[in-house]
Amino acid sequence: MHMLIVQPQLDKVVTDAEGRAAWRGRLEAAAPESSFEYLDSQAALVERIATADAVAGYVSPEALARAPNLKWIHSWAAGPDQQLFESFLARDILLSCCKGNGAIPLAEQAIMLMLMLQRDAVGWLDDQRGHRWNHRPHGELNGMTCAIIGTGHSGADLALKAKAFHMTTIGMRRSGTDAPNLDRMYRREQLHEFLAAADFIVVTAPRTPETLGMLGAAEFAVMKPSAFYVCFSRGGIADDDALLAALTEGRIAGAGLDAHGKEPLPPDSPFWDLPNTIITPHNGATTPQTHQRGLDMLIENLKRFRTGEELFNLVKKGAGY
Repeated sequence: MHMLIVQPQLDKVVTDAEGRAAWRGRLEAAAPESSFEYLDSQAALVERIATADAVAGYVSPEALARAPNLKWIHSWAAGPDQQLFESFLARDILLSCCKGNGAIPLAEQAIMLMLMLQRDAVGWLDDQRGHRWNHRPHGELNGMTCAIIGTGHSGADLALKAKAFHMTTIGMRRSGTDAPNLDRMYRREQLHEFLAAADFIVVTAPRTPETLGMLGAAEFAVMKPSAFYVCFSRGGIADDDALLAALTEGRIAGAGLDAHGKEPLPPDSPFWDLPNTIITPHNGATTPQTHQRGLDMLIENLKRFRTGEELFNLVKKGAGY
């Protein structure tokens, strides 16, 4: 097997030569009869992909058109929605992903944003910069209701962490079946009831045809004026115009946004300047441990691919995850 590794994510956090050699050595030891190439751009992939059987990384439409032998793509992302373009869906190519590798830090990111929003941490930072001793009241997470849209890896870990803060936890999934650490589960047709009960609405779901735009003006209208919206999985699940209107008109109290409808968030986006919104650049899971878990997933799938076993985290192309 000839495998191309495109923009290996571990190189972003393991920058020393010895560490880089170590993780590449682990990868190559999992398939000793295979050959590996490490590429740093889509342009290089386009040039080299013709002989590849597998790719770890994103494969653009241009690269895919020059890949007659490609049998498997492993996405470094947990949500591989960018890979699901029309010409890829038309090919009989397996797609696996790193779903779950960032669950722990993403849940931590959500807790951080929830605490910052509830305690107006931005106001404290402004006071610090202005050398102002401004004693102010603030809320607690204790007794609040955390509503989690998507109860997969990160949603489940968030529910556990929210319980440690003595929060009520509710979740939404298509089946409505129970899940650990969630006090109540809702189905999609109960969306408005679910949102109306929440003090924090946290989106952990993947971006799919089913979830795209699921939160619009009608949905923000049923939320409490004191509610906060937090998103760390994918932008576009909330309609940007509806979210912006809800924030600027005071129909919800604020938002913590790590994932955005358009990324990078343009410098002229009005979201940057909202006083009740915290913006982070979609890097809630940018930790060495996240990338190490992603490498472990790729190595496991290499072993399975060699033996013809079903791949771990195999993506259902029709569902988008």
